[in-house]
Amino acid sequence: MTMSDLPPSHDFEKAVAASVARHWKAYLIEGILLVILGLAAIVVPPLASIAVAIFLGWMFLISGIAGLFLTYSARELPGFWWALVSAIVAIGAGVILLWKPLQGTLTLTIVLGAYFLAEGVATIMYALEHRRELVGRWGWVLVAGLMDIIVAGIIIAGLPGSAAWALGLLVGINLTFGGATLIGLAFAARDNKLS
Repeated sequence: MTMSDLPPSHDFEKAVAASVARHWKAYLIEGILLVILGLAAIVVPPLASIAVAIFLGWMFLISGIAGLFLTYSARELPGFWWALVSAIVAIGAGVILLWKPLQGTLTLTIVLGAYFLAEGVATIMYALEHRRELVGRWGWVLVAGLMDIIVAGIIIAGLPGSAAWALGLLVGINLTFGGATLIGLAFAARDNKLS
């Protein structure tokens, strides 16, 4: 059997594995940085919660203003009114989060809990579906998915009182485990490259 006889998906998987092996140091550095940021957020969760709310507030505000400008400049295109409403809602959400970031953390915490739940399920399914291609690494991916589901349970069970600190803590936990997953992936890729 030659390389041209292999199915395209196998070629893609080999290319991905080779790319990860070539760049294992970048994955290691990113993983270490994520662990450091995650631990900082875990140590000071109220500050991290407010930082997330303010960051998202600025993102909504900037994207809303840009959307408003672009929508107005293309007002003859179909869907103008929906795009205009979307830009105004983004600006409104940004202003509210920047004006009252503490109150915004409750809503963000609920959204984050739903996100962690969806991400955890998707990560577990990915790990199980690709365990043959991720030999030696799929367990790390599976653990990350399970941790996301546990985090989602913590966030939902603690509402509404935990919203002031939960956002920062949960982001910290997610960053820490995501970083640990990248570190494990980097070492596994390095070991495969050396063998």
